[in-house]
Amino acid sequence: MNRFHSSSFPFQHEEEDVALMEEVQTSDMNDLVVYNDDVNTFEHVIQVLMSVCGHSPEQAEQCTLLIHYKGKCTVKMGSLNELKPMRQGICDKGISAEIL
Repeated sequence: MNRFHSSSFPFQHEEEDVALMEEVQTSDMNDLVVYNDDVNTFEHVIQVLMSVCGHSPEQAEQCTLLIHYKGKCTVKMGSLNELKPMRQGICDKGISAEIL
């Protein structure tokens, strides 16, 4: 007879709870995507990403290069409530962005 029953291992439920919590947390995450255009300069996009999203100069420059060469870039990930004002701030500066 097996002396260990699955209910005698308390960690089994903790692992399931952690997996469920991670699933819920990641499903609440959204992407703030900025799109390339033929109007805005690299300098302008870099400045907007630093001021609106809190990017470092290096991070803003890398995102700007990806936007230019790939056509778009996820510049921030977060909840809808976090990203809405950032999207609005970016769009107010004449740059195309959306939350996905």
